[in-house]
Amino acid sequence: MIETGHPADAGTRSGRSRLIVLAGPTAVGKGTVAAAVRETHPEVWISVSATTRAPRPGEENGVHYWFVSDEEFDAMVEKGDLLEWAVVHRAARYGTPRGPVDLALASGQPAMLEIDLQGARQVRETMPEALFVFLKPPSWEELVRRLVGRGTEDEAERERRLETARHELAAESEFDVTIVNHEVHAAADELVALMVGPGLRHPDQPPSD
Repeated sequence: MIETGHPADAGTRSGRSRLIVLAGPTAVGKGTVAAAVRETHPEVWISVSATTRAPRPGEENGVHYWFVSDEEFDAMVEKGDLLEWAVVHRAARYGTPRGPVDLALASGQPAMLEIDLQGARQVRETMPEALFVFLKPPSWEELVRRLVGRGTEDEAERERRLETARHELAAESEFDVTIVNHEVHAAADELVALMVGPGLRHPDQPPSD
């Protein structure tokens, strides 16, 4: 279900596409929704973030994240190669490489960032024309169930993430649109509907006269 906070045109009039920024609390399923978009809508370009954390089981370098060392991340920050970056859950750093984002937008391709709340706030400072989408769980209880159920964090890490999630949920009003993640593919379809709108033509759609 989509809840609109502010009217927003999903596209621009120039040939340059409008960036979609997807954020939300930890364990809400941002990565899973982004993966569903990637699988079913290859016309949508999705940024791959860089991170200093270790890969989780099944994660591939360059597909889920760019896994880099602290030294490599420092160099990217110093060179201005990151559109945004932040320390997440008081542990690892995450950031969005700037170059690929600029190339995708310049090509007119539907483009999306799937990032944390801190990163979304930084992008709003530098690219306020982007459309900011908040992904939220159906309920707090469901968010806790998803975090515990995925089994990728120990108890101390889960508590840190739940503490962070409480603050992140309170930021919903900062976003243009809210999508409630009842079901992954439904949420993905709603997200893509925001991209393929006025000014963002689907590749298979003929140009209008």
